[in-house]
Amino acid sequence: MALRNDGRKFNELRKVSAKLGYIPHAEGSCLFQMDKTKVLCVASVEGRVPPFLAGKGTGWINADYAMLPRAGLQRSPRSKVASGGRAQEIQRLIGRSLRAVVDLEKLGERTIVVDCDVIQADGGTRTASINGAFLAVYQALKYMMNKELIAEWPVKYPVGAVSVGIIEGRPMLDLNYEEDSSADMDMNVVMTGRDGFVELQGTAEHNVFTQKELGILLNLAKKGIREIMSIQKGLIKKL
Repeated sequence: MALRNDGRKFNELRKVSAKLGYIPHAEGSCLFQMDKTKVLCVASVEGRVPPFLAGKGTGWINADYAMLPRAGLQRSPRSKVASGGRAQEIQRLIGRSLRAVVDLEKLGERTIVVDCDVIQADGGTRTASINGAFLAVYQALKYMMNKELIAEWPVKYPVGAVSVGIIEGRPMLDLNYEEDSSADMDMNVVMTGRDGFVELQGTAEHNVFTQKELGILLNLAKKGIREIMSIQKGLIKKL
């Protein structure tokens, strides 16, 4: 079987690693890495909620996402990478993914804001951000429990994300930049620890894809996300 451009098999993740507590004065933080893609995720606890939740006794989780100007092959203007339409789309996705697995009512009227900053990009920045953001939020919630800001543990189950795609007719897991840019179709998959889908973002780039191919890709993504969650679990045990 031919290997991919970085030596992996078609169903193999890139090397996944994370450093928890990377920013020591933050309530939660994580430098999350999927080979050459590196994202710094920092969770901050605020004693307020958005106006639409004021007085309702429930909390909120929000996210900001940006790429550093030279995270990619060429420099992008700071204003573009921090506030463009792509950044807004991704930060909404990160927020939805985290809120899907946390019981917000147990937070009280508090908000956890997660800043996800891509410091090096080689494909899969949004999925790496979700994986790292979960670890940062988990730490922030542990902090809240230790400080007795919350009385009950609010995490229902983990959340993970990965990209999949079809390249030259072959389904592949966890695309790097070169693979993503040449894919016939690509898709980002976000799943919970109960195998529930938070979001599917699939697009035919050069060729349409069939329902059969979609099923193959979802099974491939499920395999990869379970592996990522296993790594998350191992890291969390050390807290």
